[in-house]
Amino acid sequence: MSIVALVTGANRGIGRAFAEELLEQGAKVYAGSRDPAAVTTPGAIPVALDITDPAQVAAAAAACADVNLLVNNAGLFTNQRLVQAGDPDAARAEMEVNYFGTLAMTRAFAPVLAANGGGQIINVLSVAAIVPTAFMGGYSPAKAATLFLSGITRAELEPQGTKVTALIVGSVDTRMAEHVDGHKEDPRDIARAGLKAAAKGEWTADTDWMAVDARARLARDPVRYERGLGRLIHKAVLRTGRD
Repeated sequence: MSIVALVTGANRGIGRAFAEELLEQGAKVYAGSRDPAAVTTPGAIPVALDITDPAQVAAAAAACADVNLLVNNAGLFTNQRLVQAGDPDAARAEMEVNYFGTLAMTRAFAPVLAANGGGQIINVLSVAAIVPTAFMGGYSPAKAATLFLSGITRAELEPQGTKVTALIVGSVDTRMAEHVDGHKEDPRDIARAGLKAAAKGEWTADTDWMAVDARARLARDPVRYERGLGRLIHKAVLRTGRD
């Protein structure tokens, strides 16, 4: 069966990379974006889609009724602390997009996938989903919640034949990671790794070196690793003067 995919947040970054990679592999691709005009990938079909808008989610499910692969990529990172946040509403917004938006898409497309033979869901997550990441205050809990969502979705939809793969992604060269120093992965490499993992039926996949290294450090000495991540937020305050 040929792949018919809907990728959320497909106008840039990892989402656009998934759309490009899928098209190169011969798939039909719906590219979801809050601004369909921002979808510039040749061959992709733009879809107006804010995953926090129930009407747009329902409309996408109706318009894309042939989908057998849902790539939940759309996300929000506000670069705020959690407890000592400058904007107390930031964490709620991150949970609304990263968790509840992904849940809404999953609920809407579960029957679509069932009608098309079961299909597959790929949830694009983060290293912040597997370790409390202090400098990603509200983002880390939201991604952790979505990692659990992935497992629960897998269990609930197994009878209809739907497979679910959660991707643990490190630092990638996208707008979301502009503030991050050091090496960043090419989004296309993340998309290739994610699609390979999904094709093999992996439940959770580390897509890059940073993700693999983070999991190893966490397993080896979780306290030291978490403390190290915590210190990064204080270094950032000293460097930028931002509190």
